[in-house]
Amino acid sequence: MSVAAPLDLPEHPRLVENLAHFARALRRAGLPVGPGQLIEAIRAVEATGFAEKRDFYWCLHACFVTRPEESRAFAQVFRLFWRDPRYMEHMMAMMLPSLRGVAEERAPQAAERRAAEALLADADRDLPPPQAQEEEQEVQIDARATASEEEKLRQLDFEQMSAEEMARARRMLAELALPVPPIRTRRLRAVAAGDRIDRRRLLRDAGRRGGEIHRLPRAAPRTRWPDLVVLCDISGSMSAYSRMVLHFLHAVANREGQGWAQVHAFTFGTRLTNITRQLRQRDVDAALAAAAGQARDWEGGTRIAESLHAFNRDWARRVLARGAVVLLITDGLDRDGAEGPDLGRETQRLRLMSRQLIWLNPLLRWQGFAPRAKGVAAMLPHVDSLRAGHSVASLQALAEALTRPGDDGEKARLLRSLG
Repeated sequence: MSVAAPLDLPEHPRLVENLAHFARALRRAGLPVGPGQLIEAIRAVEATGFAEKRDFYWCLHACFVTRPEESRAFAQVFRLFWRDPRYMEHMMAMMLPSLRGVAEERAPQAAERRAAEALLADADRDLPPPQAQEEEQEVQIDARATASEEEKLRQLDFEQMSAEEMARARRMLAELALPVPPIRTRRLRAVAAGDRIDRRRLLRDAGRRGGEIHRLPRAAPRTRWPDLVVLCDISGSMSAYSRMVLHFLHAVANREGQGWAQVHAFTFGTRLTNITRQLRQRDVDAALAAAAGQARDWEGGTRIAESLHAFNRDWARRVLARGAVVLLITDGLDRDGAEGPDLGRETQRLRLMSRQLIWLNPLLRWQGFAPRAKGVAAMLPHVDSLRAGHSVASLQALAEALTRPGDDGEKARLLRSLG
């Protein structure tokens, strides 16, 4: 039996203990960190040193982060664990309502709540003693008087969810349905009773009987299910929302009898990527991992006009020919220069080739949102409906835009603000 080589530890054993706690916090925050990566991190720190914070950050990042979507959670855990001397005060002020005011009031950043919960799991000794039970009981009573936990989770922003809340939200999204009414076609089908006479069948039957007509056959229009085409922005500002939307899309694409004829999925950041085949895998984790491997521009820049131009040029005639419903998931913050394709023209072209164009924008979660960005103002007049897409409840409300063609969401209000 082979014996493993001895592990040379750094001179500061306290640092090794902290690295082990840091790895454990990363695992609670959702990163797949194991003992092997911890050993690699210890050896890497021994080789590179830890005098410079920037070098120390990227050294641990190379050891613990394996996928682009893990970078944000790693950055928050690292900042709270190593770089912010008041991280425990920030976490307790954010996690415990009774301690509100210990740290300055500020909106939690992306993945910060998940990082705080991961670090607080080992910090029970730093929490207030049980003498504050009365305050905790008041909070619990207030929670009963408001809404249920499930309803709170439905309204919670995807970007502010903890690891446990994100797992519960994925399970809720997997059970959501996206109903759609069937499309009436010009083709006819035979029916026992109806208002329309099937002239072709009438003449055919009469010819077989020497011109005699015994009855008037009836017909009704055939119906078919439309296709669903999803264009999902995976740039840095949209990564948390696009990942949850892709979870929802995977459930829609793989649910039997869900109503859609075919589901096509595309991602775009700096370039357009077709991930339809990857999302057809039955296992959601394997499907999203394959989609992430196919889309190399995850959490990169945003070129909406260039991506829509590529879709209209290469894919629109293939996937929109049968009157597909298009879901466009983006914040509308385009990074293309003035020399690129015209965003308004490309959006208009996409609308003309689709049956219905619905825009999901997570920025609508802000009450004071206005279409001041040039990209938002250029796209807004050419969509059928503009809706929020930042929570489970907003995705549930998407069915209203599909079943009621006149429901334009927030489009009319924002157009009025444009003047």
